[in-house]
Amino acid sequence: MLISTRSRYGLKIMYDLAEKFGAQPVFLGDIATAHNISEKYLSKLVIPLRGAGLIVSFRGSHGGYALAREPRNITVREIVQVLEGEIAPATGARGRTHGVPADSHPTEGVWSLLDKAVYETLENVTLESLVQAGLDRAPNYQI
Repeated sequence: MLISTRSRYGLKIMYDLAEKFGAQPVFLGDIATAHNISEKYLSKLVIPLRGAGLIVSFRGSHGGYALAREPRNITVREIVQVLEGEIAPATGARGRTHGVPADSHPTEGVWSLLDKAVYETLENVTLESLVQAGLDRAPNYQI
């Protein structure tokens, strides 16, 4: 399973919007410049994020993008799933019936365990927790 640049850059967009939550909308060009990423590429990522109701856009001179919900209510799983589609590590890993893999070979349980671990990890990380972790790691220049 490989997480593409779509998810990596999409998460950066969402993180930046979470940092500025409640303030003015953020220009996509500012995010592109901050991360040295093509604004044209980022503009392709905001379309599905907006379609999924994760972000909103504003037109005009004070326009830009903002989160549609509070950062604590948006998980990394939602973002990755919007940008990648199904995030199961193997075909059929989510095709379980009552906890039993669709293909009941003993080895299939490994993929189900991995699927559960990935899903739960991404579901348990919110934008708010990422922003807080970034603040906690910020250098402290007090003397």
